[in-house]
Amino acid sequence: MKLSVVTATYNAALYLPRLIESLRRQSDREFEWVVADGGSRDGTLELLAGAADLAPKVSSQPDFGIYDAFNRAIRLSSGEYYVVIGADDYFFEHAVAAFKKAIAERRTDIVTARLQFGERVYGVRGGSSLLNKHLTYVSGHSVSTAFRKALHERFGYYSSAYPVAADRLFIRECVRGGVTIAAIDEVAGCFSLDGTSHRDVLGTLTESYRIQLKFENKLAATLVFLAGLLRNFRRL
Repeated sequence: MKLSVVTATYNAALYLPRLIESLRRQSDREFEWVVADGGSRDGTLELLAGAADLAPKVSSQPDFGIYDAFNRAIRLSSGEYYVVIGADDYFFEHAVAAFKKAIAERRTDIVTARLQFGERVYGVRGGSSLLNKHLTYVSGHSVSTAFRKALHERFGYYSSAYPVAADRLFIRECVRGGVTIAAIDEVAGCFSLDGTSHRDVLGTLTESYRIQLKFENKLAATLVFLAGLLRNFRRL
């Protein structure tokens, strides 16, 4: 079973060496790395060329944002499953091995591991999808979750209408469609605090609200959205 690791880059030379090193340190090196680059000019492409031992499959062209890049990379991938990892994220040593083991044993549509976010480690939250949103079902989209590629044939690719939170919409569509999900105890890696979803608080809250309106009681979703605005007021 081939696993694809999917990365979107754009002028990511500052962060990319750490990701490359984490891929080199994998205890299981039998994976495919697919990189969709947005036309970097800062040395990103040279770094990728220098990682020939990882045999990255690189496509570099202008795109319409991170999810457009992810969609391109997923289409280029040849694995039955894929894991998204940002250029500023990194895997821990046994991440690939843990994903492949869980996929082989459980054959579920989605495998989600635990995720380090800052100084804390999170697993699947469970509980109310109104409050915890997509984290009710997975620990996160990037770094810690492997998706069966064929899910995109059923539920479409990441939507361009949600430039900050398209992954959340895709996960919720999968859950509504009855996909199977397995959670494992392995901590797959570290998610960067520099990502758009963490920095663009208003954009993330607004898009998340629009997504919640599709799946939850509208009044309840609106109240949760307003509470989120108040809670994050200083960061807006």
